[in-house]
Amino acid sequence: MDTIIGFLNTIFWGYVLIYGLLAVGIFFTIRLGFPQIVHFGEMFRVLSSGGSKDAAGISPFQALTVSLASRVGTGNLAGVAVALYLGGPGATFWMWMVALVGMATAYAESALAQLYKVKNDNGQYRGGPAFYIARGLNAPWAATIFSVCLILSFGLVLNAVQANSIADAVQGAFGVPKIVVGIAVAALSGIVIFGGIRQIARVAEIVVPFMAGAYLLMAIYVLIANASLVPNVLWTIISSAFGLQEAAGGVAGGVTAAMMNGVKRGLFSNEAGMGSAPNIAAVATPVPHHPASQGFVQSLGVFIDTILICTATSVMILLSGTLEPGSGITGTQLTQAAMKAHIGWAGSYFIAIAIFFFAFTSIIGNYSYAENALTYLGGANRLGVTLMRCAVLAMVVWGAYESIATVFDAADASMGLMATINLIAILLLSGTIAKLTKDYFAQRRQGVEPVFHAADYPELQGQIDGEIWSRD
Repeated sequence: MDTIIGFLNTIFWGYVLIYGLLAVGIFFTIRLGFPQIVHFGEMFRVLSSGGSKDAAGISPFQALTVSLASRVGTGNLAGVAVALYLGGPGATFWMWMVALVGMATAYAESALAQLYKVKNDNGQYRGGPAFYIARGLNAPWAATIFSVCLILSFGLVLNAVQANSIADAVQGAFGVPKIVVGIAVAALSGIVIFGGIRQIARVAEIVVPFMAGAYLLMAIYVLIANASLVPNVLWTIISSAFGLQEAAGGVAGGVTAAMMNGVKRGLFSNEAGMGSAPNIAAVATPVPHHPASQGFVQSLGVFIDTILICTATSVMILLSGTLEPGSGITGTQLTQAAMKAHIGWAGSYFIAIAIFFFAFTSIIGNYSYAENALTYLGGANRLGVTLMRCAVLAMVVWGAYESIATVFDAADASMGLMATINLIAILLLSGTIAKLTKDYFAQRRQGVEPVFHAADYPELQGQIDGEIWSRD
């Protein structure tokens, strides 16, 4: 099994996804006319246009915070540190580039998720890649594979990984036994996820802005306190990215190492094209009432995750002077060492608390994706949902004190397969995405609030829910 899983991960993560995710991001950037740059302001406009009274969905802001809950995890702390250690400061620049093209991919997949969403038995919106794969491409077999892979990776194993990170951080900072941490995290998670996706959304819209805001404020403090060093750090990032100087004083591989590690970290962190965030994008009631508006909301999520939060971690590490290639200090240890350099003994506690919030919100955000996948598979009845919630909590407890590499590697392979299916699907449906975008901005130019009219899309008849999109 180790050999098979290792081979699959080499194919998926060494070739298919690294280049595939980048290529798809560039494709949508060009085909849609650089929406992440030309229409950057639209991302904020759709969030500030007010909520909706539609009881079937959550608000666009809640959808953003739930997607950020999943995106912003321990990778934003430990993962960035690993990328810097292996790739040098230049890895940060390539994270930015990946986020830039990833914003277009996130827009595309989330607009599709909105378009093909349905109502479940309780009258609540559900959707995601499984639904646009099955309905838009008439490929229910691929949608089934995607859903199973999503539940295995995001619903179960990745939540064990997040719990493991929390347990390590809390034990290291406060000396609490891992099993105790696992039970406590499972109890907190249970309170939230047993309330359903609406409860997750309510918690996320409070906790996520707080945790992200506190972390970014710390980064701003560090920048101000080291203002004289900032220009040199920025130059180091850019020059190392292009090999204009020896990356990090001798990182093996130079510009290649910087590029590959930055690209991988960016892709893993913002999840653009992976098919995860569209699951919560579909649950939202878009404002304006057009699928493209929710695409812009999730595009903003990529910007916040990578351009803001990952960059904050990177800059704080580079300003601390603790990055030493070959020292063996990397991951969470490197991030904690950097914070100790900036704020003294409190640094370790700050990172431990940050990891707790980042990982805890990832657990509840990941669960919301899994529930959407379960809905597609037809198992979202009371028994099915209860069993999955219990399985998620059991994985949280197990993951807190166990770290079996084979299981985690299997999750990577599962995630690689679902991402590959999703990338192929959104490419095949790119014509619909382009038409949605053109329609949206044609209405904006006319000075009216965009509204989706199903009658303008006769080719989608029988594929989308006419009742959902019948509003004028």
